[in-house]
Amino acid sequence: MKNSRFTCLLDITKVFPTEEHCRNYLAQCRWGDKPVCQKCGNDEKIYKINGGKLYKCGTCRKQFTVRVGSIFEDSPIPLQKWFMGIYLVTAHKKGISSCQLAKDIGVTQDTAWFMLHRIRYAIRTKTFNKPLDGVIQADETYVGGKNENRHLKKRIKNSQGRSTKDKTPVLGLLSQDKVVTIVVPDTKRKTINPIVKQMVEKGSTLVSDEYVAYYGLDDTFNREIVQHNTGNYVNEHGFHTNSIEGFFSLLKRSITGIYHHVSREHLSQYCNETSYRYNTRKMKDAERFNHALTTVEGRLTYKELIARK
Repeated sequence: MKNSRFTCLLDITKVFPTEEHCRNYLAQCRWGDKPVCQKCGNDEKIYKINGGKLYKCGTCRKQFTVRVGSIFEDSPIPLQKWFMGIYLVTAHKKGISSCQLAKDIGVTQDTAWFMLHRIRYAIRTKTFNKPLDGVIQADETYVGGKNENRHLKKRIKNSQGRSTKDKTPVLGLLSQDKVVTIVVPDTKRKTINPIVKQMVEKGSTLVSDEYVAYYGLDDTFNREIVQHNTGNYVNEHGFHTNSIEGFFSLLKRSITGIYHHVSREHLSQYCNETSYRYNTRKMKDAERFNHALTTVEGRLTYKELIARK
């Protein structure tokens, strides 16, 4: 059964004092009571060998560890340090930098950077089986650029959108209990319209400001427009975009205050990290930690990561 006995980082070392404790806990989070062969997918006749460090499949006869097929595969870092890293990333409201994580768990900054990206890969927003529905707030923001350009002037209503010369545009869609972010090449109508139609259930209420990128969506959604250009932030029907704007504020404080600089190539991972904490904000830290351990399926190699640059 998943453990909720820890409320701080020190408790991680008490609840998971050895690598064996970590292995057993990870196996429970990944597979429950039935280990799954990472070679053939068999979940019958799986045997523990070598003191529980290895599993052997009775069908394909292959051996595997609890790390195989997860973000921990081929990592020489002890699971206890991985658990600390996951706890810190998910518990800190604005995240943790690779420099700080390196100091906290005793690894190099390069190792901490790779660990953080693996964790972001695990908790990333997965493909939707069901589009967002209900009342959806939509907005876009720009991340990056020089400090003197961070505070943008009022939007100009034209078909060209804002400049992306030194900033990266991010589209945000927020329902009652979930936020989704998409890094986009620009905020033109031809870019935004298809994404919104794909990710929001037809007939839902779509709340946005008067920006031209949302023109043409009236036939698909019940549109509610908030006229920001006239100083209004709640329309006559009581709809607003304050929640998605608040999320974007949190995202930018995380990037400018903790990470300081994020490249365009990796921005989506940082957006996903912030989205994950926002979407699990009602969970306690231990619950969020447990949930993160159930999402660790899939491997991200260093070669794949740096290829994004």
